[in-house]
Amino acid sequence: MFDALVPSSALQLIGFADVDAFRPIESMEDARSIPLDVTGFAAARAVVSLPACRIIVMRSFARILDAAYRMPGGMVILSMTDDLQVNSKGMDLDARSFVALRGNDECHFVEPQTNHHAMIILSPGLKDRGWFDHADDLRAYAANRAALLHTRQLVLDILRTASVQPFLFETTEAASHLQEGLLLALDDLFRIGMGPDRGTSVQGGRSTKLVQRIDDYVAAYPTSPIYTADLAGEFGVSVRTLSGAVSKVRGMSLHQYIRLKRLWATRARLLKGGGASVATCARAQGFHHMGEFAAAYRATFHEAPSDTLARGRRTGL
Repeated sequence: MFDALVPSSALQLIGFADVDAFRPIESMEDARSIPLDVTGFAAARAVVSLPACRIIVMRSFARILDAAYRMPGGMVILSMTDDLQVNSKGMDLDARSFVALRGNDECHFVEPQTNHHAMIILSPGLKDRGWFDHADDLRAYAANRAALLHTRQLVLDILRTASVQPFLFETTEAASHLQEGLLLALDDLFRIGMGPDRGTSVQGGRSTKLVQRIDDYVAAYPTSPIYTADLAGEFGVSVRTLSGAVSKVRGMSLHQYIRLKRLWATRARLLKGGGASVATCARAQGFHHMGEFAAAYRATFHEAPSDTLARGRRTGL
């Protein structure tokens, strides 16, 4: 999908060979990823702007993703391949659906694998086409196969045109023509995909709030040991409810999730370099058994924590 493209004045094309190069993009867009596998990391992103919308096509990676979307004009996200696997707030989604949002929403995703998807961000000035019934609510819709394939093809055509004929995007007439074709395709996608309930709200209300409370607790007490029973008592829920919420929203056990968050926090500190030692960085995130920490770190990042620290001191990330 990306191999046939070259960057141009109309097409921004960026490849990322490691997660640290990808982080600045997320920071600009109020998103936060926890990669689930750093082996062979190879994310990519293509961006094209049209008069009243922006298209972002992404090759993602296995990760947990939290994103604070602020979309006053609305956005549509659809899979660009047939092998999509993603969970949003406990709901499994695949290539047979697309999602849409107008307004604001705190979205939580788990991608167990590399996915290819397109995000179409609409300008607030675009005339309302009757797509969004519910503000501030990410909703999933069943995707008609023919309408989805047509929309995918148009997105690819726009990217290829931007790559080889960027001058077309310099005139409002040509760019508006490309945009109109895409908007008509989205009209069909929404019209066919909307059943009587006009889409399913992607909500996992209680579970999502519990996971957010866990995130806040881990951030507030980075060095403290965390025991499931104590945490459940702190939140006034049963251990089963707490564990079930993390499994539903994050796709893993509570223990695995907390350890993963703390490993990534330790890695971020190691990459800052400076005069801190591996042990100091590890203990600052609640790891006190250095042997177990080193083994978990190597299993997650495929390098020793001392290697990460050395690279941080060299590059000053």
